[in-house]
Amino acid sequence: MNVKIKKIASTAAALALFAGAVHAETVLTMNSWLPPTHPQVSELFVPWAADIERVTEGRVKINILPAPLGPPPASFDIAKNGIADIAYAVHGYSPGRFKTSVLAEMPFLSDDAVATSVAFWRVQDAMLKDAGEYDGVKLLTVFTHGPGEIFSREPIETAEDVTGQKIRIGSTVAHDIASELGAVPVEGPSSKAYELLSQGVADGIFFPFETVTFFSLEDILDYGYTVEGGLYNSAMYVVMNEAKWNSIAPEDQALIEPLLGEAFARRAGEMWNAADAAGLAQMDGKIEIKAATEEEVAALQERLAPIVADRIEQVSATGIDGQAAYDMLLAEIEKVEAEE
Repeated sequence: MNVKIKKIASTAAALALFAGAVHAETVLTMNSWLPPTHPQVSELFVPWAADIERVTEGRVKINILPAPLGPPPASFDIAKNGIADIAYAVHGYSPGRFKTSVLAEMPFLSDDAVATSVAFWRVQDAMLKDAGEYDGVKLLTVFTHGPGEIFSREPIETAEDVTGQKIRIGSTVAHDIASELGAVPVEGPSSKAYELLSQGVADGIFFPFETVTFFSLEDILDYGYTVEGGLYNSAMYVVMNEAKWNSIAPEDQALIEPLLGEAFARRAGEMWNAADAAGLAQMDGKIEIKAATEEEVAALQERLAPIVADRIEQVSATGIDGQAAYDMLLAEIEKVEAEE
């Protein structure tokens, strides 16, 4: 082989290596409907995406879109159909689609979002996955926000004081709880909360502490009522287009997997705990908060027991042992709380 041929061969090899390097970089688009400044985006998804890029040495990157490609209820299909590669949403924004996630929406679960999120993932991975609700996508994790409480423009001394009030809710269990308490449930994503309240469409809202202050609702709401363990919760998912996941090199999949599942759920819970603590501090002097007494909590537990039983039956209708899954959730929450 003469020198000229050697140079051509060397150049071709270099170009092949360069092409391979370019081909090896995978940029995943992530649909996002929350504002970029929301802690779930800035304190959870952004650092998580950075860690994926770090562990894969830049071969896999995530581009979090600054504006959504569709409304929150469309998130699952946005990922499943490949409109975006990754998407997240609240399960309750798509009534009827997800039946097993109601377990993580139950009242009185925990004041610790890490405990509820990690427990939710463990039950999902051990039992709920058999319902097939995430067929066609790669489930990256499930988690919950912090305990959901009641906030209103009207004084609340007991939960019954919401009777007749229009209350914005974000999950099916919250809908049933609001109805049981005599309130009128108003549907709407969290991003529409200020609009619903400022325009009088809603008188109050079921929300965790963080979300009240993030959307500046302390300027509208005057009273809060908290229940140990939360009056309700919201279950959330993060999913990825299955074909896109399968297109990632196996060695990079192996590097990414430790950042998914329980680890991702725990990370989400830690973010929510910190954000709720900051939100509660920000309410000081602006929202008068009444904590339910032990007697009031006991009365609420008895009153809401039929809702819990009905939702356990809903889970069982999918072929999952709903009672066993609920019992596992409570047991896992207790385990995680004991670890901390």
